[in-house]
Amino acid sequence: MADTTPSPWPHSPVKVGLVGAGPWARGVHAPVLAAGPETELTAVWARRPEAARETAEPYGAVAVPRFEELLDLCEAVAFAVPPDVQADLAGRAAKAGKALLLEKPIGLDVPSARGLVDAIDEAGVVSQVVLTNRYHPAAQEFLRAARDIEVSGARAAGLSGAFLGGDFATPWRLEHGALLDIGPHILDMLDAALGPVVRIRGTGDPRRWVELTCEHESGAVSQASLSGSVAVEHGIMRVELFGPRSPGLVYDSADLDHDACWPVLRRAFAGAVRTGVPGELDARRGLHLQELIARAAADAAG
Repeated sequence: MADTTPSPWPHSPVKVGLVGAGPWARGVHAPVLAAGPETELTAVWARRPEAARETAEPYGAVAVPRFEELLDLCEAVAFAVPPDVQADLAGRAAKAGKALLLEKPIGLDVPSARGLVDAIDEAGVVSQVVLTNRYHPAAQEFLRAARDIEVSGARAAGLSGAFLGGDFATPWRLEHGALLDIGPHILDMLDAALGPVVRIRGTGDPRRWVELTCEHESGAVSQASLSGSVAVEHGIMRVELFGPRSPGLVYDSADLDHDACWPVLRRAFAGAVRTGVPGELDARRGLHLQELIARAAADAAG
């Protein structure tokens, strides 16, 4: 078996400030960024000062009362806030010369996402989007294998009960539904595995259940079912590829250790910051996915 132990980190840790102090910030961003050696969590800012302190203190970071103070204490900013808030604040951080670790979707709509990408391009800063599946070794192996087979079609599912209650039944998710929340994950995997999506159609209600049909540049066709409002015990994230000479290639996150994503993500982001060269999963990738989602949403609404 190949040795997957990463080589020693050759640079100083990237000093990262965190915007947000909700469940995702506390459960993922803060501990992942503080774990190093590639990154160091230096500061946290959130609308609720007490939540910011509770997020920062376990890792020796400081909670700051103003966003501008956070920018003074870091060289990169990670975001764990709603997409409309992220697009605005990340644009300001980019103009201040900070690298960006962004959540998906990168904005609430295409104009805000495009405005953020324009700000990043103008500032010349590095960006990276937290498309979690793409950082898992199993997903990376799946995509490598997909390049070596002829694919005629694919089916995918992104299903959960997150919108029925709990930490992730947030206002923006309840309003916009699975297409904006789960859609980036599924579309990113399909687009990466089968080639660029050139046409997309959507039907259904994203707040309940939506079906997508994608035509790819390769000639393959894929279909995906998305919902955040179904009573499944565990979330389902599954992509299956089929072709004339392959019995099927499957990515299924059900039995994966999701913690395996985070060291890969952390090193990829820090490496991009230190080299100044963004990876494939940058804000421009986020904009591409947002444009696909907008086309599907318009089709479903029509």
